[in-house]
Amino acid sequence: MYIRKWIIVFIAFLLVAAVTAGCLGVRTPPVAKPTPPLIMLDYHRFGGIAGLDDRLVIFDNGAAVFSSRTINRELFLNQTDLDRITALFSEAQYSLLEENYTSRRDGADFIHYTITYHGKTVNTEDSAVPPSLQLILDEMDHMISEESKTGSSNQPFASLTP
Repeated sequence: MYIRKWIIVFIAFLLVAAVTAGCLGVRTPPVAKPTPPLIMLDYHRFGGIAGLDDRLVIFDNGAAVFSSRTINRELFLNQTDLDRITALFSEAQYSLLEENYTSRRDGADFIHYTITYHGKTVNTEDSAVPPSLQLILDEMDHMISEESKTGSSNQPFASLTP
């Protein structure tokens, strides 16, 4: 009878140990998912007599994607370039621009531009570009032109003009 009690106690102990074995460890804290980068700038120029279709998308972490009819490339901009873009849009008072600037006359060969900066989109085309937006277009066109010339995804992104 005495041994029987100890066997029951031992079995009960084993059952409790088996049930609680996974519960005694330290809880691991939940792993925070990294925040995906946000699109800082989406610049698209298309049309014209040459049939342009160039797009430059820049993310807030400096990653960028450039594509044209013949090129698709991932790039990286440094903080100086990102700061220059921010200053460029600030100087142009981009936030005050209207959403659409279209020409009063038809132009089948006009180049059309769609610029989205921090969520605000402005559409325009040749002969209807407001003066404050022209500097942005010139700079973005320069960046695309330089990137089209380099032709190598191993090169750093073409520097912005000072």
